[in-house]
Amino acid sequence: MSQLKDLAVGDRFEGFYLIKSAEVRKTRAGKDYIAMTFQDRTGTISGNLWDAQAHNVEEFTAGKVVYMRAIKELYNGMPQVNQIFLRLPENTEPNNPADFKEKPPVSADELREYVQKVIFKIENGIWNRIVRHIFKKYDKEFFQFPAAKVNHHAFETGLAFHTVTMVQLAERITEVYPRLNASLMYAGILLHDMAKTIELSGPVNTSYTLAGNLIGHIVLIDEEVSKAVAELGIDENDEDVILLRHVLLSHHGQLEYGSPVRPHIMEAEIIHMIDNLDASMMMMMTALNQVGPGEMTPRIFALDNRNFYRPNFDKKKD
Repeated sequence: MSQLKDLAVGDRFEGFYLIKSAEVRKTRAGKDYIAMTFQDRTGTISGNLWDAQAHNVEEFTAGKVVYMRAIKELYNGMPQVNQIFLRLPENTEPNNPADFKEKPPVSADELREYVQKVIFKIENGIWNRIVRHIFKKYDKEFFQFPAAKVNHHAFETGLAFHTVTMVQLAERITEVYPRLNASLMYAGILLHDMAKTIELSGPVNTSYTLAGNLIGHIVLIDEEVSKAVAELGIDENDEDVILLRHVLLSHHGQLEYGSPVRPHIMEAEIIHMIDNLDASMMMMMTALNQVGPGEMTPRIFALDNRNFYRPNFDKKKD
């Protein structure tokens, strides 16, 4: 079976792949087609199944393994598969979706253990109680969901992995800058994307929920903090509550990026910077893993539509 990572433009290939997403759309002529993303453990690639019939829409849904024959091409500088033939697996052919999903560098159990240790490090009683309360409510989803639909950490457990990486960065930064309040940093980071569990539908065929589309995770997590404060009998006007809400509401940094307020305390500014750093690193590493040393990646829309070069000294990373 050809691995997606190893395919060159122009290669005709065949093999078994997981349908990560499948959305029925219409051409200008009014004909149905399925916009699909295929996945194996080495990466993902998109493609359209043209002139889709009703039985195709029923058979080829997200979360299923399929046999595919196709050719890898470029469209507007982005890799895609074309001339697609699909069928479902037969008899003993590979059909377990888990065998095709990207695996995070660490397991969900390791992530959960680390998060529990970090919560114990939150010395401020109000922040600790709020974090525990919300984690108790969304524990299962937090360790299953991706951090995004497409851009970064868009894989199962990606939300927890992104959060943990941010905390690890914060631990080192607070050592260099001890004036930063470590407890506020940890509480803010642990909760900053928690409402992705409300904004997104889940780890399979990830889409935005109605609340995700119309409200968004920044406002949703602020609402969760307000609910927690009321349920725990904490004064909503306490400075500690307002500070926590501020770092959550401002973590996108700019009003045009969805934050209703820009960072106005050091901890909020640094959390915003750490969030951008980890998201950017994941997008770059994901793209670079799809090309060989001495090659350029496709353009990454979320990074100002830039592409990146993989230096030859990076050969040892293969």
